[in-house]
Amino acid sequence: MKKSLTVRDIVIAGVLGAVAILLGVTRLGYIPVPTAAGNATIMHIPAIIGGIMQGPLVGLIVGAIFGISSFLNATVPLFKDPLVAILPRLFIGVVAWLVYAGLHRKNEYLAVAVSAFLGTLTNTVLVLTMAVVRHYLTAGVAWTVGVTNGIPEAIVGTIVTLAVVLAWKQIGNSKKSKISEDE
Repeated sequence: MKKSLTVRDIVIAGVLGAVAILLGVTRLGYIPVPTAAGNATIMHIPAIIGGIMQGPLVGLIVGAIFGISSFLNATVPLFKDPLVAILPRLFIGVVAWLVYAGLHRKNEYLAVAVSAFLGTLTNTVLVLTMAVVRHYLTAGVAWTVGVTNGIPEAIVGTIVTLAVVLAWKQIGNSKKSKISEDE
């Protein structure tokens, strides 16, 4: 595991952080689903992609950007609390990286899919846990939201992350093979 940020890491963290902010501010990050919550969010996906593609530090930075943006744009008391809006989001990309690092040698597709699924669940579980600990929700309500909204959100997050990461990796592979052919 690398210990410092490269210029590429900083640029990718900035771009993915900007995407997370854009998804929240424009409301494009909310996908209507037939659950009690009404929407599945995809705003955490840039943190997952950052973790998978560039490592835990980039995932943590993008998660922090997402959390701070969520906190600053909050319209409900739950997300006006930095322990609910920011702290849980720090772990999204880190968990995604840990899962990806453990699985990618066995099967790339499986590693990306499981990383995305568990990264999404990290967001859901930690936000809901903090909401219960901070007395914004009861445990029963948190469980209901977690099951009815968290699972569809994890499925959507997995599909979107797979599409983006695999396309990104193919672009990288095609450049390498084109360079090799030209030499």
